[in-house]
Amino acid sequence: MARRRVSEIPVEELGAGEAAREYRRLGEEIAAHDRRYYQDDAPTITDADYDALRLRYEAIEARFPQFADGGSLTRTVGAAPSEKFAKRRHAVPMLSLGKAYTDEEVAEFVARVRRFLRLAEDAPLDFTAEPKVDGLSLSLRYEAGELVAATTRGDGTEGEDVTPNARTVKDIPHRLKAASPPAVFEVRGEIYLTHADFALINERQVAAGKPPIANPRNGAAGSLRQLDPSVTASRPLRFLAYGWGEVSAMPARTQSGMIAALAELGFRTNPLMRLCRTPGEMLEQYRLIEAERATLGYDIDGVVYKVDDIALQERLGAVSREPRWALAHKFSAEKATTIVDAIEIQVGRTGALTPVAKLRPVTVGGVVVSNATLHNEEEILRKDVRVGDTVTIQRAGDVIPQVLGVDLDKRPEGSRPYEFPITCPACGSSAVRETNPRTGRLDAVRRCTGGLVCPAQAVERLKHFVSRNAFDIEGLGGQRIDEFYREGLVTRPGDIFTLAERDRRSLTKLENREGWGRTSAQNLFAAIEARRRIGLDRFIFALGIRHVGETNARLLARHFGSFEALREVGRRAAAGDAEAMAELTAIGGVGEVVAEALVDFFREAHNEEMLDELLAQVTPVPLEAVSSDSPVAGKTVVFTGSLERITREEAKTMAERLGAKVAGSVSAKTDIVVAGPGAGSKLKKAAELGLQVMDEEGWFRLVGGQE
Repeated sequence: MARRRVSEIPVEELGAGEAAREYRRLGEEIAAHDRRYYQDDAPTITDADYDALRLRYEAIEARFPQFADGGSLTRTVGAAPSEKFAKRRHAVPMLSLGKAYTDEEVAEFVARVRRFLRLAEDAPLDFTAEPKVDGLSLSLRYEAGELVAATTRGDGTEGEDVTPNARTVKDIPHRLKAASPPAVFEVRGEIYLTHADFALINERQVAAGKPPIANPRNGAAGSLRQLDPSVTASRPLRFLAYGWGEVSAMPARTQSGMIAALAELGFRTNPLMRLCRTPGEMLEQYRLIEAERATLGYDIDGVVYKVDDIALQERLGAVSREPRWALAHKFSAEKATTIVDAIEIQVGRTGALTPVAKLRPVTVGGVVVSNATLHNEEEILRKDVRVGDTVTIQRAGDVIPQVLGVDLDKRPEGSRPYEFPITCPACGSSAVRETNPRTGRLDAVRRCTGGLVCPAQAVERLKHFVSRNAFDIEGLGGQRIDEFYREGLVTRPGDIFTLAERDRRSLTKLENREGWGRTSAQNLFAAIEARRRIGLDRFIFALGIRHVGETNARLLARHFGSFEALREVGRRAAAGDAEAMAELTAIGGVGEVVAEALVDFFREAHNEEMLDELLAQVTPVPLEAVSSDSPVAGKTVVFTGSLERITREEAKTMAERLGAKVAGSVSAKTDIVVAGPGAGSKLKKAAELGLQVMDEEGWFRLVGGQE
């Protein structure tokens, strides 16, 4: 009888030595097929044959677990599902983009860049223009040429670690094509699905009795965020590189040059990117891409313009969450016609009453739309939208459906104007339009006066409190909040953190309820327990204070350092302390509107009670200090008067980059005042307070001449 080859011996019959050799051979063969499939786009075996190799590899590892190490293929594809993705901080923040919808806004963007840089109209200023792919942003980190991490955008500062899943995407190289790759190279781009691949996925969804995915972007995002990487591997995701994060050695000093370098390193880049030298050329490229939109085979929702010179990008810096040197020029939203079956009122967490048109379902931009916002009372009266009307709808920015107008020729006989309610449909409290004290005009939005007694507001505020960018409590989503609120288990934020203790004392345990069990109940309690310590910015954002979004919450957290400090100033301002109010309005990026919202929040006794209950259960943790060894790190700086070497905005950007906080007014908490010619009252106050004052040259000497 001929001797069998090791590859023919059943796994359960292999000896330890044979198994080790077979395991190593299979690993090398599978890795080679992975490279051909994921990097070269040229597989040499069928999926069935590939699956057979991997099944044998995994069976050997299961029988001989001592073979597994950090390089095991089971740890890169097909890993056991985890309860939640790990979080990973971006070395360089992933910012969002400012948006434009008109030619005039694009021209103003170019003019704004020139003003900031103090460039004459005839001075050369190049921009790149490329399609804005509608997918999921992803950052890939390579060290010594090897892919070591893949992170979603997340909140721009921190994203989800999806490294095993990203390794299954064929457009993402596991190793850079470079003889001497940089020590660190972070590549940024978009994960997406083609229209054809999306259609095939939905065919499989329907055949399996599952609901179809709404659109290619959702399909791409959902595929990349699968807990089991083998599911991601089964989805034909694509990756297009368009930028970079941390790079130890820049291969070029222009945007266009960096994109060319990315292509040489093995990444797909967009062939429709062009270099433009005038706003006219930018708009010409925009219209060319728009004309080809339907033939590209994948979704795009606009064109992105970027300043080509990277040195100028660095000078321009960013404002809030957006770079000053880039702009997304969005396409006109796609439109459709349908009928209004009803108009309903939704009550938001701030008490705003928002009219929503319930529509005959219609497909717009590839998505079935059955609801559209009518914005507010003034808007619905201006457009005179009525039940039974035939209306034109569009998805603003290809996302939010809204009613554009009414076809009066098709209005049914006997239709009556819509009467906006003056009482809240959720609680019956009066719904009023407040007068804006600064303008003397009525607000466009009508709001419920019920506050926390209004179930709609209370429920929506609780949903916001546990949302992803706030406390992010696993297993406590909107449906659970609705359930717990109806049953009186959770009516205020602090109730969440006493739920486990109350359950222990209760005769009707959570685990005994329909849809629950011991494991699910214990998992929820563990998830709640894990959030007793939370970042200060998340805590502030979770409170749902009007006008305080993620960016302002982070600004407040950076400025005050602790919630106690913020609360103390907020209380004083609410009591009429002018100095406390001045401190709030002087925080760079905050302003009067946010300051007034904070005052309103701390003025309400029920908010103070809610905070006392909550802070007895949770601890807000100060943000990490800015990592910088500059002489101004952690200091508060005020710039006043005229600056000659750089603009005021450039000075602010520089100071923040060096770890300083920039304030708009001088106070006892100011550390440094940089005064140029024409400095007035701020310089006088700095002298009265005995603060450190220097001119522009002194500032550059202090920071080492960094520009």
